[in-house]
Amino acid sequence: MVKFYLKMKAELSGVTALEPVDTPESHFEYTFRIECTKCREVHDKPVTINRFEKHDISGSRGEASFVFRCKSCKHEHSASIERTKDSVEAANSNKWTNLLEIDARGIDFVEFIPEGQWHCVGEESGTKFEEVDLEDKEWYDYDDKQGEEVSVTDVAFDIQRV
Repeated sequence: MVKFYLKMKAELSGVTALEPVDTPESHFEYTFRIECTKCREVHDKPVTINRFEKHDISGSRGEASFVFRCKSCKHEHSASIERTKDSVEAANSNKWTNLLEIDARGIDFVEFIPEGQWHCVGEESGTKFEEVDLEDKEWYDYDDKQGEEVSVTDVAFDIQRV
């Protein structure tokens, strides 16, 4: 089993506590490009993993968040994901934050694609921004309570083997 961290950094202006909307009521679909470690084939389409779904691993009593059979070598691989308690904070703007812990068997995680809904909070006003879209790796809005533009820019992700 190999452990990875999905890390994120961003420049936050006027907001803090940036994180994916990932609750039992509203599941975040983490989207990745993956590679089979057996044959080194990169899967042709991105895959989505939901931390609340569990799938049985064949030939095992265990379960995982994601089970995958490689088209090229036919081996079955799996991964389980857990959210860390961390979010990207204004005080740590532009510093790497661990968002997700990944336990993988037979899969390398090549790239994270930030599809899905994120949320954050106005740093001074406490205004909740519930529909933050980071697909373009930047987001801009206006905080009515504070009377200022708020933004998330210079968004970067890294998948680091632990």
